[in-house]
Amino acid sequence: MSNRKIRVLVNGYGVIGKRIADAVAAQDDMELVGVADVVSDWRIKIAVEKGYPVYAATAQAAEPMRAAGVPLAGTLDDLLKQVDVVADATPKKVAAANFEKYKAAKVKSIFQGGEKHSLTGHSFVAQANYETAIGRDSTRVVSCNTTSIVRTLGALKNAGLLKKARGVLIRRATDPWESDHSGVMNTVVPETVIPSHQGPDAQTVDPDLDVMTIAVVAAHTTSHLHSWNVELTRSATKDEVLAAFRAVPRIAFLRASEGVVALNSTLEMMADLGRPRGDMWEVGLWEDSLTVKGSELFYNYQVYNQAIVVPETVDAIRALTGIEKDGLRSIAKTDKAIGLVGEFLRREPALT
Repeated sequence: MSNRKIRVLVNGYGVIGKRIADAVAAQDDMELVGVADVVSDWRIKIAVEKGYPVYAATAQAAEPMRAAGVPLAGTLDDLLKQVDVVADATPKKVAAANFEKYKAAKVKSIFQGGEKHSLTGHSFVAQANYETAIGRDSTRVVSCNTTSIVRTLGALKNAGLLKKARGVLIRRATDPWESDHSGVMNTVVPETVIPSHQGPDAQTVDPDLDVMTIAVVAAHTTSHLHSWNVELTRSATKDEVLAAFRAVPRIAFLRASEGVVALNSTLEMMADLGRPRGDMWEVGLWEDSLTVKGSELFYNYQVYNQAIVVPETVDAIRALTGIEKDGLRSIAKTDKAIGLVGEFLRREPALT
């Protein structure tokens, strides 16, 4: 692609799209050419405040957006003529309808986990299958929960420890900004289909994973909690398992002994660390409760659904364009630019 920056469009400036836009803008090998949407409220006006060029995602949206005081640089069709890649973060079904538009414009495209694997024929998690996306015209970054599954089980698989995994997902009811719209109140709702979709979805990235998932929806909006029971290939120690998790990127450790005892504790810590929007891009895995009994492993972790797929999307941009052939180098570059870590808090040696 020569030495020029990858020109990127983010279509859909919502929960995920606005975070992708910021992450792209932070990369030194990418240029955020513009963002597109159909809304005219405070959400898109934040993009204007940030200095991002704003485009109407449809011709019909242009007039209401201008009437609301949104300074438009043009329409999505105009923007598609100026970019190499579009990161689509529009709502379910809208994205699928956009696919043909991107193909006609000869622009590479990345979709989010709300779309079906069949849309692109390829699903993406950077540490698992970066190389298979190189040069493709499109891919789909899997959902927040599926991303966490591939990261954690992939770490155990890399260490030769994974035989099979069974997980229970306690899902948040809705995104925090939509808490006033609808959601589960004062109850927990079991999903009626077992396995829940995340297990089979993880197998679209790594078909060798022996994984089953069960999910329930709970009355909170903060994030998701996963509880896993993994059968290992052999008896192992806790230190061996922790070493396997530490050997891969994008898993960081939480400790109840430090007062991080619940989902809200973690998010308060992210905010205090100065994370943009209080985001946690890593899988937050509780170290002190992780337990190994012979060849059985038990552990819990937190998935911050609004942010975890953002670094994956940045890596997908590099893979599709072929600007970086080495997945680990792309991951390291992305993580440094955004600020991912392996430890949220520095570990000081204990006094003796």
